[in-house]
Amino acid sequence: MRVLVTGGAGFIGSAVIRLLARETDCRILNLDKLTYAANPLAIEAAATSSHYAFERADIGDRGAVGRILGAFRPDAIMNLAAETHVDRSIDGPAAFVETNVVGLVSLLRETTDYWRALDASARRDFRFHHVSTDEVFGALGDLDPAFTETSAYDPRSPYSASKAASDHFVRVWHHTYDLPVVISNCSNNYGPWQFPEKLIPLMIVKAFRGERLPVYGKGANVRDWLHVDDHARALWAILSRGRVGESYIVGGNAERRNLAVVEAICDSLDRLAGMLPTGPRRGLLAFVQDRPGHDFRYAMNPAKIAGELDWRPTVTFEAGLEATVAWYLENSDWWAGLGNKVYGGERLGLATPSSSP
Repeated sequence: MRVLVTGGAGFIGSAVIRLLARETDCRILNLDKLTYAANPLAIEAAATSSHYAFERADIGDRGAVGRILGAFRPDAIMNLAAETHVDRSIDGPAAFVETNVVGLVSLLRETTDYWRALDASARRDFRFHHVSTDEVFGALGDLDPAFTETSAYDPRSPYSASKAASDHFVRVWHHTYDLPVVISNCSNNYGPWQFPEKLIPLMIVKAFRGERLPVYGKGANVRDWLHVDDHARALWAILSRGRVGESYIVGGNAERRNLAVVEAICDSLDRLAGMLPTGPRRGLLAFVQDRPGHDFRYAMNPAKIAGELDWRPTVTFEAGLEATVAWYLENSDWWAGLGNKVYGGERLGLATPSSSP
């Protein structure tokens, strides 16, 4: 099977490529334009395989995409190319519309031209898998049932609105143009190689360094957490065995309040790296003004993927978080090399100081 992965140098895309290279005989082409959050180091293990190739391109560049499709001739496309950071979408929504909507539509148009030129058997077997997010469904209250595949869309941020639009366009391409698609919506991912603008890696880095840990509001917002390796397995199951035209919820069955997550990171670092001279890292917590439109709770019900594709998360949140903290400690050269940039209003300050804790 020949699989084209867009955004394959990103956090989730690189996990998918590592899985395919390690556990399948697929030929893999990684199409990525290498934005700030892309990380070629995350796919080094796969890059040594004769079954792996890389093309630097933007999904919105129809000429480049058409050339790549014609040369590689994929049996399936897994679209993970996206802008994903909510805070950045609030500050600059246009980039999210450009990639997540305009770029996605360009990719669909070029894919449809390619697919129509295939023979009947190849057209029947072809799949376009669009990878999306739980945030398209909006917010839940504490006692509301978890999102399912039939939940109404109710996006609350420029990021989630752009992903909701992309989901709708993928469905339109299936119903209007007959393109064989599958869609998945996942909960919050965590694990190795995640760019430290997201909650868990940012808090690991800051807590390790003994810096202030900014938590929005009172930290009461709830997220369902999914280890990226479990997500990669789910995506492969959906791509290879999912029903055409269907969507699948992918969740970790691990709801946690943001404050509890940050506290768990502090405790894990205290165990693995030793306490700070000032005491436990929980003392670094600082509650800050909540961001605009901050959704209160996300929760996912993965019953459909469990029943149809026999997929379930295998990594518990406690074990996965401890392993993730350990990974960031062991790979400080990577995140320190990202420099002293600002993302989501917070300065990363990642250059390793001369007297790290």
